[in-house]
Amino acid sequence: MAKKKGDRIQVILECTEHKKTGKPGTSRYVTYKNRKNTTGRLELKKYNPILKKVTVHKEIK
Repeated sequence: MAKKKGDRIQVILECTEHKKTGKPGTSRYVTYKNRKNTTGRLELKKYNPILKKVTVHKEIK
C-alpha cells in the first residue's frame, strides 16, 4: 500500500523559562512529530544556550 502523506509535521519548540527572565533573544528548536500518535502539543527538555541550562521547550503555533 502507498503511504499517506502528511503524518509527520514540522513543529517549532520555544523555551518557556526564557520569557520570564527578560533577557534578549529566544531559544528555539525545530523538530518533527507524528500527528497521529501525538495529538497534543509537544513538550521536551532541551538545552538553552542563553540561560546555559536545560529547560522545558513547548510547541508553538
